[in-house]
Amino acid sequence: MGKTLAYKILENHLVEGTLSPGEEITIRIDQTLTQDSTGTMVYLQLEAMEVDKVKTELSVAYIDHNTLQTGFENADDHEFIKSVARRHGVLFSKPGNGICHQLHLENYGAPGKTLLGSDSHTPTGGGLGMIAIGAGGLDVAVAMAKGTYSLTSPKVVKVQLNGELKPWVSAKDVILYVLKKLTVKGGVGKIIEYTGEGVKSLSVTDRATITNMGAELGATTSVFPSDDNTYEYLKSQGRGDAYTPMSADEDAVYDEELIVDLDQLTPLAAMPHSPDNVDAVSNIGQIKVDQVAIGSCTNSSYTDLMKVAAILKGKKVHPDVSLVISPGSSKIMAKMAENGALAAIINAGARVIENACGPCIGMGQSPKSGAVSLRTFNRNFKGRSGTLDADVYLVSPETAAISAIYGVLTDGMTSGEVLPAIDAVDFDPNDNFVVYPAGCDKCNTEVAMGPNIKPFPRNTALPETIEAKIVLHAGDNITTDDIMPSDSRLLPYRSNIPHLSNYCFEKIDSGFSARCKEAGSCAIIGGDNYGQGSSREHAALAPLYLGVKFVVAKSFARIHRSNLINSGILPLVLDCPDEYDDFKMGDVLVIENAPQQVKGDFVIVKNKETGKEYKTKPNFSELEINMVLKGGKINAIKEG
Repeated sequence: MGKTLAYKILENHLVEGTLSPGEEITIRIDQTLTQDSTGTMVYLQLEAMEVDKVKTELSVAYIDHNTLQTGFENADDHEFIKSVARRHGVLFSKPGNGICHQLHLENYGAPGKTLLGSDSHTPTGGGLGMIAIGAGGLDVAVAMAKGTYSLTSPKVVKVQLNGELKPWVSAKDVILYVLKKLTVKGGVGKIIEYTGEGVKSLSVTDRATITNMGAELGATTSVFPSDDNTYEYLKSQGRGDAYTPMSADEDAVYDEELIVDLDQLTPLAAMPHSPDNVDAVSNIGQIKVDQVAIGSCTNSSYTDLMKVAAILKGKKVHPDVSLVISPGSSKIMAKMAENGALAAIINAGARVIENACGPCIGMGQSPKSGAVSLRTFNRNFKGRSGTLDADVYLVSPETAAISAIYGVLTDGMTSGEVLPAIDAVDFDPNDNFVVYPAGCDKCNTEVAMGPNIKPFPRNTALPETIEAKIVLHAGDNITTDDIMPSDSRLLPYRSNIPHLSNYCFEKIDSGFSARCKEAGSCAIIGGDNYGQGSSREHAALAPLYLGVKFVVAKSFARIHRSNLINSGILPLVLDCPDEYDDFKMGDVLVIENAPQQVKGDFVIVKNKETGKEYKTKPNFSELEINMVLKGGKINAIKEG
């Protein structure tokens, strides 16, 4: 029986466990990445583990999220990260260098390697044939300290690509189509592996767009084979020696299969407020557009932006549209400055902002009240743009650019415009934005701790009896943006959990924090796919600080579930989802004999008000049991 590419790479990195779906495994991690929004907490945790140098082949600390410095907070965080990176042998990418995933693709990613990142879009590296996984910050800190990562061995889904894309249809439309078919929870517990003749027609940056947004499927990761296109991309970056051909066996066996006929696709858009709410642009119609934002780790590659420049050249952005563009890296920006593409974009009336995440994570460029904003980003959750009543549509760079000219959502296939081919180019090496940990002597490097950086909260060992009041009854697909909002107002406080906790759940329930403080010991009831979205462990740390002891839900998103366990908060799945409506705000729930129950198949949760008992499934592995018993991952590591 042949092997999938995903299992070949996992097998080559297997440290412990049996490589079979559902089994717990530990793999060797070759590389890690962090970004500054989650990175401060990662490096606080790394310091708490009292290690010397990191155990990975390569670890990089990127500054790309909190680059809008309206006060000292972000700059202090950056200085802290730089100092800890120097102490432990981690490369430091300065602000302005670009977005972590684009930069890692250009400079460090390599076929067959494993990458763990404290950002949910780390699977971007799958475009190069890597097993690249997004995780909570503590998991990444442990990977740096020990060189390993534990996970449940996923199923592998084959997505067979046939044919070739038509003009005006792009890789973004491919992943939007897959999201429409599989939904935002369709990839949970799975790796999405792309195969078929259609793969050959997609460049590495096309593939990276698809693997990047595979995070919205809830998938562990996504991966493409490494082939001639991979070699050409690596060579263009001056890294041809990193190339290794890799693919699945011809007779590989998959757990599921989806066939995508590329030549049948048309321009698509994800409508408000979910990445899987997808329809054809032609069906949605020519809605008036107020803002267009092009960039993010999904669509800020050289090829993407050169297509945008070609569409805009000699034309004018519609008077009613604000067009903003953020290139993915300093290399891309420099090349576009050299070849005149940047001038074409500016002359058309576009705003060009820093090489950073920017508006994708609510760091500036919020649209006006009630606006329609077309974005080439990966998420359109309600309020993520910074404007609660804005309608955000996710589209390709081609659709975004042509719509910016016409002022309405436009299908480029019907516009009559000709989209020119973009020639491949070679990039000059430039590491002027990178600080290397030369000599990195831990004893001689002082950690720079600004006044806004506070210790992260730590849990205590699991008590015999847990009694907690229900302080929130939430619906389906609650996102980490819902739990711990991310915008220019709050991002500077990512290293200050006590301050952030005041805003926990504020977008859907402004009274949450106050109720928690009054109750002291709290429980949350959630629906399906609780905690989807970002890898930010702040969505677990803020509830921990506020006294949340457990969450009962119909199902959990992968990364958030891990973050809850890492913090010692119990994620419990209702055995009977229909009982979800039984729970009422203010009810007091009790778990008796908790240390014994978490080791079993069920945890019985009793409603103190009604006397009714509910079966919940902990689904904990042996490692997870140890963590929840000791009150989280740091405690488990410290106690051995």
